[in-house]
Amino acid sequence: MNFLDRMNEVLGKINEYIWADWVLYTVLGVGVLFTLWSGFCQYRALAHGTAVTAGKYDDKNDPGAINHFQALSAALSATVGLGNIGGVAVAIALGGPGAVFWMWMVGLAGMALKTTSVTLSMLYRDTSNPDEPHGGPMYVAQKGFAAWGLKPIGTLIGVIFCITLLISAMTGGNMFQAWNVGIQTEEALGIPAIAVGIILALIVGSVIIGGIKRIGHVAGILVPFMCVLYLLAGVVVLLMHIGTIPAMLGLIVKSAFSPTEATGAFIGGTMGYAFLWGMKRALFSSEAGQGSSPIAHSAAKTKEPVREAVVAGLEPFIDTIIVCTLTALVILSTGAWDRGSKGEATLAAAPAITQGDGGTWNVGTYGDPVVDDEDPTESWYVPLPGKNKTAMTTTRKDWVAGDTVFMIADVSDVDEDTASTRRKIVATVDTTTNGDYVAIFDAGAIESEMQPTFVDLQVYKDYPGATLTAHAFDRAIPGLGTWLVLIASWLFAISTMISWSYYGEQGMVFMLGKASVMPYKIIYCLMIIVSTLPIITSDKELDNLTALGTGVMLWANIPIMLIFGAIAMKAYHDYGRRLRSGEFKSHEARNIEEMAKE
Repeated sequence: MNFLDRMNEVLGKINEYIWADWVLYTVLGVGVLFTLWSGFCQYRALAHGTAVTAGKYDDKNDPGAINHFQALSAALSATVGLGNIGGVAVAIALGGPGAVFWMWMVGLAGMALKTTSVTLSMLYRDTSNPDEPHGGPMYVAQKGFAAWGLKPIGTLIGVIFCITLLISAMTGGNMFQAWNVGIQTEEALGIPAIAVGIILALIVGSVIIGGIKRIGHVAGILVPFMCVLYLLAGVVVLLMHIGTIPAMLGLIVKSAFSPTEATGAFIGGTMGYAFLWGMKRALFSSEAGQGSSPIAHSAAKTKEPVREAVVAGLEPFIDTIIVCTLTALVILSTGAWDRGSKGEATLAAAPAITQGDGGTWNVGTYGDPVVDDEDPTESWYVPLPGKNKTAMTTTRKDWVAGDTVFMIADVSDVDEDTASTRRKIVATVDTTTNGDYVAIFDAGAIESEMQPTFVDLQVYKDYPGATLTAHAFDRAIPGLGTWLVLIASWLFAISTMISWSYYGEQGMVFMLGKASVMPYKIIYCLMIIVSTLPIITSDKELDNLTALGTGVMLWANIPIMLIFGAIAMKAYHDYGRRLRSGEFKSHEARNIEEMAKE
């Protein structure tokens, strides 16, 4: 086992603990708690929050650096990103259609989590410099505990939150984005992922050097454009498959409460597995409960803390209920999630399966026809049809050396996550000296007590992350997914990385002061390049990285919300009372009153 394998194993063990079932239930429960406590703040977010975002209550004399729309755009630029394209795909590929239902539940509960967390951050933000305010859960902990005479404890908790913030900024907010763009661009255009990483680092660096005002300005342009572009393309695909939508919605609900049977490229999933993946990816996508977006909202120009919190409540609705749902329906309605039981190629005969060492089985023919392979004794291969032998029926693309493919085998034991005896047997595509395509299987590719058998003769191309979404669009309109998801991935990734850079920057300011900002930004940009190196190769490895960042922030922020939640709810209900009494006037109302006085 090499270093990377050991690292992934360690990360997997850590994630098993921080993402235990009781943690997910707790987060969802806290969202339900604040939903009831606030009197269903989701409604106020959709109604009053929309009016605030439109600028009806803006006052240029209020403290802050950016307006409500720019604050929402900056926060959304961190949430509406590759989590919506790649994260949803990962959830469905591993958890099945039922994962989408639990994403919806997290989206609704997340609206209450965001409203509460931003209320607290606005109440405790530092406005000593009105043009450059600072805020976030770290300030809530520091000032909140200080009010009780426990400032050292509050500062310590704030530092712990900032450490988790930096972990999440570097992983989910940075490396996840760059990795997805790298593999998507290499798949579509053949540009090496490392070159993509360098370009992304230069673009992100040129934006974040200008601080929150430049980030807010760029986000205010990018977010509306990329959302409209992506949503329009998604609606076109759904209209093409309008007849399947009711069945897909039914499948989502059914699979949320019962096991999803194995079919085609999908090897099955239990209700619990769907719940796990739906929760994890929705929390990653919407950042509900993490405490990250309050940092962006704390820069908003307003003297009413709850007013900005109501705007923040719109985030999970836009991110999860709208954008993630559209992505999910595109993947399901086009059949990309299971490939319709038809792979990219069909073999003439099942590959040979021979017994290996220690309960393992080898796939294919022993030997190595591949050019320049360093260790021929470790390779087993299966000839693949080329473009002149068997058509690529789903992608309409030829094989490319380095592609990851898999077949479905039936083994002896039932997996507790999938409720199935089926397993994906992964191989790598390469070419022989004659130019023929082969799938290279590692020695001992299958682990099974009894001799396994292949379910069928289909060879499926693996589409990790955003590439599955691109494949779904391609199935509807050939070429659409390649370019749409490629463009959207670049825009989403850039917008997400610039916002998360600001989040991490604020964590550094809290812990070490402004002198630490520039070194942090340099390291942040370097990590973009590192993530495009051939380190992460699969959905599970990718999830290990992003789940760590999301999980540790939940562990830090949820306790802060619970400790000071009563303060947030008191402020929220007070604002609601004043709003109902007519205390707050829109621009139009104020202008009418001034004209009447004249």
